[in-house]
Amino acid sequence: MSILPDQMVTLLFPGQGSQAPGMGKDLADASAAARDVFAEADEALGMSISRVCFEGDEAELKRTEITQPAILTVSIAVYQAFREMAPHTEIRFAAGHSLGEWSALVAVGALSFADAVRAVRARGQLMQAAVPEGQGLMAAVLGLAPDVVRKVCKEVQRSLGGTHVVGPANFNSPEQTVISGTAEAVRTASEALQGAGAQKTVVLPVSAPFHSPLMIPAADGLREVLASISLSSMSAPVVTNVDAAPNHDHERVKALLVEQVTAPVRWTESIETIVAAGEDTALELGPGKVLMGLARRIDRRLKVTPIGDVAALEKAVLQLAPMSHGDAHAAATTALSASHANNAGS
Repeated sequence: MSILPDQMVTLLFPGQGSQAPGMGKDLADASAAARDVFAEADEALGMSISRVCFEGDEAELKRTEITQPAILTVSIAVYQAFREMAPHTEIRFAAGHSLGEWSALVAVGALSFADAVRAVRARGQLMQAAVPEGQGLMAAVLGLAPDVVRKVCKEVQRSLGGTHVVGPANFNSPEQTVISGTAEAVRTASEALQGAGAQKTVVLPVSAPFHSPLMIPAADGLREVLASISLSSMSAPVVTNVDAAPNHDHERVKALLVEQVTAPVRWTESIETIVAAGEDTALELGPGKVLMGLARRIDRRLKVTPIGDVAALEKAVLQLAPMSHGDAHAAATTALSASHANNAGS
């Protein structure tokens, strides 16, 4: 049943850190399309990633090789549930934060979902294995301009010398930059950044120093994983993490995904690119509301609606449908209820 009219939308997909126990379960209960995604993921991985999403605890979900395929699966389940209700809606742009770029590529048809979910599990394993646990660190820097963060990190890396590495990993908003590198260098840089005027630095509970040169072994391994994967033409451009520009060429995708492992995520510029193209509305598809919060800090002209469960999906339909509020809500509820009822006997 189509609820929304033919229209263009911008889609955003979250990355690692957005996971939560129970994610995706109510959508799988209510939407046949979402259920199909979880079933496909379980088959592709040879394990029940659906059980981990629905019943796993925080510790299990935080394992990088589990986190990445789990978030991808939930994000695509949300996307397919949305498309189930709005089959003629076209994508204007897609973008994803780090891991989320893989979800964006699936949504625009560049990657098959089965290939993507297997590849991101390997990506997580490779990233975890690249640096022994405890030797790398990431920290969020709040209240300091990105250029200052970059400059201080360079000074700290130069002063420590040797094998010490530290630099920006995620440019999340004008006042939030995540740094990554060897543990001692990140701690030293955090102190120096507070001295340079940062409001706060917070060590992140992650298992590896993502988006840093320390991830070169993971990037090399991912290149081999991608070598056997076929790509297809893209139905819409993906604003990439590496260059913050729209890419519509599927031939560039593999190189960009490999480079992304070691390069900073240019999220602030990515949102600015979308706004500069005239977009003022986006949907955040997947667990959490992180990207909505970042968009508010980057440019409030872009209104982001997070969709991670049935209630949020119904709300989005209510906001986007060009019919009376009551009719839109009733149509959304009816479609999801019918899907749920059809599954009751299976």
